[in-house]
Amino acid sequence: MSALPLPPLPELAAPAGWQVVDFLADLHLHASEPATFAAWQRYLHATPADALFILGDLFEVWIGDDAATAGSFEARCADVLRAAAARRPVYFMRGNRDFLVGHAFLGHCQVQDLADPTVLVFGGARWLLSHGDALCLDDTAYQQFRQQVRQPAWQQAFLARPLDERAAIARQMRQHSQMRQQGQAPETYADVDEHAARAWLRQARCATLIHGHTHRPADHALGDGLARIVLSDWHLDGGPAPRAQVLRLTALGHARLSLAEAA
Repeated sequence: MSALPLPPLPELAAPAGWQVVDFLADLHLHASEPATFAAWQRYLHATPADALFILGDLFEVWIGDDAATAGSFEARCADVLRAAAARRPVYFMRGNRDFLVGHAFLGHCQVQDLADPTVLVFGGARWLLSHGDALCLDDTAYQQFRQQVRQPAWQQAFLARPLDERAAIARQMRQHSQMRQQGQAPETYADVDEHAARAWLRQARCATLIHGHTHRPADHALGDGLARIVLSDWHLDGGPAPRAQVLRLTALGHARLSLAEAA
């Protein structure tokens, strides 16, 4: 399978006052993981970043903006986002788990919608931002699923279902995903196709791709001066390897920070 061709890319030019930009992805926020939620809330209150970019899968699942009813976990997340956006610009890019986040929710939170992919012009360089799932070409089953659920007709039909029915479907899909991942190491999951990543970078006139999705935080040289930076996932509710990192970009370069360092 070949990479999706890039449409004309939106470009976001950072204002002159931006000195520090933070990137997050793959927090997979869910009511059943309160430690991750609490750490995210503390980080948003403490970070000195001039702007924050969330590159997909902020939520473990999103079944529609109408799920953010008073007292719900989704409504609590909205309150945190709205407070963060009151202090600095917050940009949100949809991932494979939260592609149904709508304009109504983002507008309520005062969070700015970010297309996938987008070019960020900052610090005298062009950075290509993406969630990353569209570049995992070896996962052909997922790519077929992705093509289906990103169609407006599919989304309209799903969102027309009653909320409790959508919630039941989401629970089944989450259980299926967890069962499929049991006993499977993350390094065996399909990774970003580097040929496709290089093609995207050249078309976008960027040297570096910043993305999430794969849960394999690392820096990769792609040759010819090109590179990709993979964001960390967050998981602080038990398990053998709790993890949460922030990628911070300044005029001097990028750094991976623990939550304590990021604050």
